[in-house]
Amino acid sequence: MYLHVGNNQNIRTRDIVGIFDADTATVSAITKQYIKEADSVNRVSFASEEIPKSFVLYKDKNGEYRICFSQLSATSLCGRQMRW
Repeated sequence: MYLHVGNNQNIRTRDIVGIFDADTATVSAITKQYIKEADSVNRVSFASEEIPKSFVLYKDKNGEYRICFSQLSATSLCGRQMRW
């Protein structure tokens, strides 16, 4: 199954490690550093040009961790995933 995170971008549900609220999760210095390092090696993408409300941490087909920011809330994304 796939999770639609916005703007025709889908992530395979079995590859998802976690879905996080962008406002609360990015308060931690450790999380900020992780996102900064992932961005420096081009492992961060944005499903929309709008202000992100959440982000999804997942593994790609090569086994590398990636982050996708979404304009949808973490609650909405989790709700979509739970229906499957």
